[in-house]
Amino acid sequence: MNPNEVIRADAVTVRYGRKTAVDNLMLTVPRGSVYALLGRNGAGKSSLVRCLLGQQKPAAGAIELFGQDVWRRRAELMERVGVVAEDADAPPDMTVAAMARFCGSLYARWDGNLIDARLRRFGIAPSSRYGDLSKGQKKQVSLALALAMAPDLIILDDPTLGLDVVARKSLFSEVITELADRGITVLITTHDLAGIETIADRVGIMKDGRLILDDEMEAIKARFRRIRYAAAPAAVDATVLAPAAVRAWGSGSEAIVTKYDELAFERFRSDANVIAAEVSPMSLEDIFIAVAGEGAE
Repeated sequence: MNPNEVIRADAVTVRYGRKTAVDNLMLTVPRGSVYALLGRNGAGKSSLVRCLLGQQKPAAGAIELFGQDVWRRRAELMERVGVVAEDADAPPDMTVAAMARFCGSLYARWDGNLIDARLRRFGIAPSSRYGDLSKGQKKQVSLALALAMAPDLIILDDPTLGLDVVARKSLFSEVITELADRGITVLITTHDLAGIETIADRVGIMKDGRLILDDEMEAIKARFRRIRYAAAPAAVDATVLAPAAVRAWGSGSEAIVTKYDELAFERFRSDANVIAAEVSPMSLEDIFIAVAGEGAE
């Protein structure tokens, strides 16, 4: 076991009949990090999350949490894992206080004071009926319950889905950052790329069941660039910057490069006598579309 790894997926494959949802996937999540797992709908994220939680056994490969096989040791390991599901649910007439009492009976490390403080911070009364809460409040209750068990790892499955801008900002800027500061490892699946961009330490992008990109956030943003040329597209093909995509841009061309190196580009610009070239950084959303969008290779 590597003590710095909380999650390790080793050649994980998930199949549903003839369909392969996760294809020989390798993944590690370092301790204390915020890892964003991204992908379009159908990319295999949900299948992988179910395997991470020991809810589904892979067709091949294995997953370890804290160095132990999650399928064999699920009951023990789930004591250390908090979960906020995409569609958190509870009986509509059940009060938040009753939910807390029920969950508290299940976990040895339950901290009732923590959930009380979190609910006060969210402005949610313990006497509130679950069915009367807004979608954002339901997510906040789920998060408060997940944190009250004092987890070492928390898995957030698309937690901002359906939330308004204010609720999303609250979750990302206040909650996830606090988790990271306290040393809790976070794995989050999300479509809110702008929100996660300033928070995630590491990013994995899935496409067709494969992990096609897995690196530290800053490293990814450093090596991806958009280069726009006033010249013909042929000039782009001669670069050594590994263009991921080249397309027409006005009377010139635009290249998305995945291994940008400023010195290499300046040498190319000088040798090829390329004068009109505009180099600009890319947002995480731009990078995602380039590598996982329709038509991306």
